Amino acid sequence: MSTRTLIRGGLVVTAADEIHADVLIDDGRIAALAAHGTAAAESWTADRTIDATGKYVIPGGVDAHTHMELPFGGTFASDTFETGTRAAAWGGTTTIVDFAVQSVGRSLREGLDAWYAKADGKCAIDYAFHMILADVNESSLKELDRLVEEGVTSFKLFMAYPGVFYSDDGQILRAMQRSAGNGGLIMMHAENGIAIDVLVEQALARGETDPRYHGEVRKVLLEAEATHRAIQLARVAGAPLYVVHVSAEEAVAELAAARDKGLPVFGETCPQYLFLSTDNLAEPDFEGAKYVCSTPLRPRKHQAALWRGLRTNDLQVVSTDHCPFCFTGQKDLGRGDFSKIPNGLPGVENRMDLLHQAVVDGHISRRRWIEIACATPARMFGLYPKKGTLAPGSDADVVIYDPHAEQILSAETHHMNVDYSAYEGRKVTGQVETVLSRGEVVIDRRTYTGRAGHGVYTPRSTCQYLG
Repeated sequence: MSTRTLIRGGLVVTAADEIHADVLIDDGRIAALAAHGTAAAESWTADRTIDATGKYVIPGGVDAHTHMELPFGGTFASDTFETGTRAAAWGGTTTIVDFAVQSVGRSLREGLDAWYAKADGKCAIDYAFHMILADVNESSLKELDRLVEEGVTSFKLFMAYPGVFYSDDGQILRAMQRSAGNGGLIMMHAENGIAIDVLVEQALARGETDPRYHGEVRKVLLEAEATHRAIQLARVAGAPLYVVHVSAEEAVAELAAARDKGLPVFGETCPQYLFLSTDNLAEPDFEGAKYVCSTPLRPRKHQAALWRGLRTNDLQVVSTDHCPFCFTGQKDLGRGDFSKIPNGLPGVENRMDLLHQAVVDGHISRRRWIEIACATPARMFGLYPKKGTLAPGSDADVVIYDPHAEQILSAETHHMNVDYSAYEGRKVTGQVETVLSRGEVVIDRRTYTGRAGHGVYTPRSTCQYLG
């Protein structure tokens, strides 16, 4: 039985528009929008009416960079697809794009099938996959074409983590050449991992073992150098490039210079780089381990360049790189050796709220908030306009957002399966009130009404942001 839902009286905010409008939902999709109080809107009837007076009505968030259940550093990310997607829903995110992982010596197909199995029947919201290439060879390059046809249209490569995910420049070039032909998008972790390993070894030899040294050895210049190199390799291959988790002013400058030449080069940053810094990594009593991620947190002065990049569109997307490890039992594997601290932060539940706080603080506009958190990630990864906007025919992934509610972010109240919050005690203005996923209410006025298995796998087209 199809149910019709009517959302009345809210301010509809998309990347393109702000309008006081009513939204009619039928059979899991947006059926129509009409200005509030007009004859068209007044004529609609529905099985359920949601009053959004005084609230924003926005598209559900699209988090294009998460790692549920990721094996890393001898342990696993602490959120499962079930707990992680539930937390995402609480935070107003209705679609995640997670990373399936190829193991060295194994096929892409085997890795992708393993991730299908992990997620199937577990997710509270819709999901898709990128593919991590850990072993670039003739066989895996051929598989890229088949994956694109299947709706897995983006491939992540690492210039970091030698011996784990690392690809050398020749492998990167081959993968870029292949993607130039099949329409896939290469995503790059841009850090010079070979040089970083030298600095790690030297720091440990000097007895520099605390978490803050994680940030000190992963130099800004080694992120900038790798970003530059990735851009040049993409130019040689004639391929577009998406650089993940950009953290440093010098890396933003490399992206801006490439974009000024008209190159199809894109950049993503994350809330941790916008709101946290090396001050957190330096917290005493090993507390800094909570903030170990790669690329690392940078000195606070880099934040201005990241905000500026988001305003000028030299950075297009804010994703979370959600990869949680508990402080007790996981992060503490690195006591006495920062290089053994599992890399990653929790954040899938906090992104929409933190970016709304950025609107309140004057860093970005309301429409830009929706653009970097919903519309552009959907366009970048082939999900638009099914996801990322509110338009007739779009999936009814809708968030009723209270822009005036105040909340304090805390591990006491979050829903991520991790024993700390990276934003503990931070006061933010704005809170998710109600969330619909394909027309089904999954958060009802701050009560979870969703279920594991509601979320479905969503194949993607190729990048819609080009041209």
